[in-house]
Amino acid sequence: MLKKKEFPTEKQGLHPRNLHRERYDFGALVLSCPELGAFVIKNPYQDTSIDFFNPDAVKMLNRALLKHFYNIEEWDIPPGYLCPPVPGRADYIHHAADLLAMGNGGIIPRGEKIHCLDIGVGANCIYPIIGNKAYSWSFVGSDTDQVAVENAQKIIRLNPALQDAIVVRLQKNNSSILKGILQPGEHFDLAICNPPFHISAEEARSGSQRKLNNLKGRKIENPRLNFGGQNNELWCQGGEVQFARQMIAESKQFADSCTWFSILIAKSEHLTDIYQALKLVEATEIRTIPMAQGNKISRIVAWSFQRFSAGSRVK
Repeated sequence: MLKKKEFPTEKQGLHPRNLHRERYDFGALVLSCPELGAFVIKNPYQDTSIDFFNPDAVKMLNRALLKHFYNIEEWDIPPGYLCPPVPGRADYIHHAADLLAMGNGGIIPRGEKIHCLDIGVGANCIYPIIGNKAYSWSFVGSDTDQVAVENAQKIIRLNPALQDAIVVRLQKNNSSILKGILQPGEHFDLAICNPPFHISAEEARSGSQRKLNNLKGRKIENPRLNFGGQNNELWCQGGEVQFARQMIAESKQFADSCTWFSILIAKSEHLTDIYQALKLVEATEIRTIPMAQGNKISRIVAWSFQRFSAGSRVK
């Protein structure tokens, strides 16, 4: 047995309103979702945990978190689809709520009249679930993957509280992001997006190899992705920076259809290109919101074509 590690009582860097700041209480999670019990183990430090190398365990942990914290009774994803970590997804939602408060006298707007767009909702439907449960916002989710759309719709159908709050649409044109999804006369308060990070399938595999090697402390042969992910969820031509450029360019065409556009950016070296793209479309408000979960650093870049206060343009 290894010497027991000392851990902080709260996870570092998460938003103050994030329900997942404390370490996982597996006892409470198993009470909410008994199926998780089959995956709970003692790690080498004799702490209660799960094997985060096991995608089935990770998926069951997500199911337990959604049930325990958000009252989602039925949640599942098809094999091989992205199973995102709930705490990080919740952080995006809470930072986005602060962004919306900026145009609301510093008060976070709540209720179904706040309309949000989740670009790339995925089979997991995580962002709309958290946004609706935390702030009662309504959502439209879009995706280019028919299976993902159908599974997200199934999650909504199996959880009656979500049925009037979330709609999922298929993006039929793989070369478009906003076009074909935003409909005439429709207005959103917020658009969120977690774009494909990598520039190729090979880079995605290499990145997953590094993560799993770090997780296990040794080289893993023939790695199995613990968080899964289809090709369109993990990579696209040009990676996140090219995706961001295209989304920014399209946002100009829909300047009156959405108050705040936003996108999650993993690599800080991409910010210069993104700011240049925002300058070209003449965005009047730009916010860069840092996020951190442990050693993982990312940021939300948000922009608007409205102006909220004099001298408020920051980076």
